[in-house]
Amino acid sequence: TGGTFVLRIEDTDQERFDERSLQDIYDTFEWLGFHWDEGPDVGGDYGPYVQTARRDLYNDAMHRLLGSGDAYYAYDTAEELKAQREDSDGKGGYDRKFRDMPPDELARYRESGVKPVVRFRVPDGSTTVDDAILGQMRWSNEDIPADPVIMKSDGLPTYHLAAVVDDHLMQITHVLRGPEWVPSTPLHLLLYRALGWVPPTFCHLPLVVGEDGKKLSKRHGSTRVLEFRERGYLPEALINYLARTGWSYDDKQEIFSLEELTRLFTLDKVSRAPAVFDYAKLEWLNGHYIREKSSQELYEATLPFVCTAGIVADPPTPRECDVLLRAMPLIQERLKYLADAPEMVRYLFQGPGLYEVADLVPKKGTLQSARDALMIVARLLPEISGLDDEGIEQRFRDVAEKTGQKLGNLLMPLRVAVTGSRVSPPLFESIRIVGVEAAAQCVTSAIDRLDDAIGEGE
Repeated sequence: TGGTFVLRIEDTDQERFDERSLQDIYDTFEWLGFHWDEGPDVGGDYGPYVQTARRDLYNDAMHRLLGSGDAYYAYDTAEELKAQREDSDGKGGYDRKFRDMPPDELARYRESGVKPVVRFRVPDGSTTVDDAILGQMRWSNEDIPADPVIMKSDGLPTYHLAAVVDDHLMQITHVLRGPEWVPSTPLHLLLYRALGWVPPTFCHLPLVVGEDGKKLSKRHGSTRVLEFRERGYLPEALINYLARTGWSYDDKQEIFSLEELTRLFTLDKVSRAPAVFDYAKLEWLNGHYIREKSSQELYEATLPFVCTAGIVADPPTPRECDVLLRAMPLIQERLKYLADAPEMVRYLFQGPGLYEVADLVPKKGTLQSARDALMIVARLLPEISGLDDEGIEQRFRDVAEKTGQKLGNLLMPLRVAVTGSRVSPPLFESIRIVGVEAAAQCVTSAIDRLDDAIGEGE
């Protein structure tokens, strides 16, 4: 809509504030490629952009509400509040003791040394919310928690006052948030009204649920955004998937770039129904974006995972860079997550590793038949140096026909000997990357293992 991207750090709950969580916000946005126009690090005309640096603004609003009679000081102790919650009268557990207390009686509490909070005086009547997604909703003010705290005894506002003040002063036009904030919206509207301000448009987005229909939680796999990066998801896939969770442009298009989403997104296409988080769909999107990348782009995306796994040095040597880059076309079609890349390319750097001798034996074959096949392969390997895939395959076909072997019975033991797995990236391209000489050494090692197994009568 041509608006401004504002990053505001809401840190008034100092008991829960964590510097690591704040850094997580910055790191998450950097990974996703989101760049704000205004914020703590870039400035702007409506700062400060950290709530604990905006105390004077909240105090001004508080005093306005106190002066108009829309708020009042309350001197309840923690013990008294606990007792009230346990013996709730149905109005949120608060008895509004100080709401209309005579001045002379109130003076005694002021002199007691108890640090007061400031509570908002919820008026009688009802409040109507016009939600851009959910439509019009009407609340009886009796259903709003009884005179909620808007300024805590530590001098910091609660979210209700801070958000209202910030959204007004920062000229926020639309507030899009989760459905758990629907019950708080009447209170926020009352605060806007009491302060004489025009409220923004409220839009409560659909809940994201697991396949069981319950709110997404850790038992469904809900996690930090950056854990998706650690698992090997691409930011493009996650953005595309999340944008389509509860929103649709039409019934056909599934793939959207961030630029397309920016241009096409409209509130009228947001669903009111809960959206199911589907990991299978996210995996499909991740595979799609992996296959859209060039070899160079995929190399750059997988390199951190390969380094972390210890497959190559950190930083990698020029030879390791060359081998990994050449491996990208081999693994690209099979790669579901970037984190799968290390195991797919390990054999190119560290050899086939450990595998069961039985893996060398083709279906319906024996240890001896596998050995015979590898002996044929050992004699053939020096002849394929310099040939392309088509030429290599033809040489194997010719030899298979000449020796009466099935082509698969020659290739399968060779695949296991070179890669350590029955399922691997394309075999001939793998041999070209590791080199014919190294492949021949792998075959010799496999023959030795077969000899040992045959000798032991396995």
